[in-house]
Amino acid sequence: MGFVKVVKNKAYFKRYQVKFRRRREGKTDYYARKRLVIQDKNKYNTPKYRMIVRVTNRDIICQIAYARIEGDMIVCAAYAHELPKYGVKVGLTNYAAAYCTGLLLARRLLNRFGMDKIYEGQVEVTGDEYNVESIDGQPGAFTCYLDAGLARTTTGNKVFGALKGAVDGGLSIPHSTKRFPGYDSESKEFNAEVHRKHIMGQNVADYMRYLMEEDEDAYKKQFSQYIKNNVTPDMMEEMYKKAHAAIRENPVYEKKPKKEVKKKRYASYCCLFKRKSLGGILAFFHLTQTLIEIVQTRSLALHDVAEVRGTRFAKVIVVVEMY
Repeated sequence: MGFVKVVKNKAYFKRYQVKFRRRREGKTDYYARKRLVIQDKNKYNTPKYRMIVRVTNRDIICQIAYARIEGDMIVCAAYAHELPKYGVKVGLTNYAAAYCTGLLLARRLLNRFGMDKIYEGQVEVTGDEYNVESIDGQPGAFTCYLDAGLARTTTGNKVFGALKGAVDGGLSIPHSTKRFPGYDSESKEFNAEVHRKHIMGQNVADYMRYLMEEDEDAYKKQFSQYIKNNVTPDMMEEMYKKAHAAIRENPVYEKKPKKEVKKKRYASYCCLFKRKSLGGILAFFHLTQTLIEIVQTRSLALHDVAEVRGTRFAKVIVVVEMY
């Protein structure tokens, strides 16, 4: 069939149907979402959990959620901006940080359900393929599916770093090694050592060493925060090892203490002079005159006017005393 030009006449606009709002905004891929959300009919009310990973300019967001008619329900969440608490203060959006965030999410979720002692995952980081299997006589492994959103799922994407961290943390997520760093599409072989280097931040450390030798100014500009926090290339692996251990030791989210807000009263009679309202100024003078008349008719001394303090007339005491 040849190319047919769309004639936008009355019939076209009359039958036109707009797409979903989040599709119009370019936020949701409904073709993928339908397959991630719809549960098997023989599983009845069992939720279908998704591991949502989103990478922003300054943060990495990992969430476990399931869909309901009224909206998605978030079961657990972890963010890369929490990593400074565990010793990772720089590079919060690289592959190593994505792995740490996924690990934090998995340990926090299992801790919440009381399964962290049953499914410890892979404690020693090898970068090789690892799958969580259910243990007989114990609750089944927590299963969820990766939701990468609109990100391009290319080999080496940071989304898969978060996935690997969650799997090593004890979650059961269907995956293969074809999208991890270290997979060669030509030979179809996976090098786990290359993947481990990315998890430990060694790819960043190698680039730091390269810039230190080739271009000192570019190094200072690119890694200014590393220099500020005294992070050298040789310290990278040890920093991430300590972070992994700290996450496993205490993955629980700690709420920030609420700040006590002191209520302030900004409106006062003295502020009426600052307004350009004639009615406000006249009201102020009327109130002042009333107080003066009370003092005169009752033959009160001016120091007795202090009894009025603490009332709504307290703001005009100064005017009365001047009188």
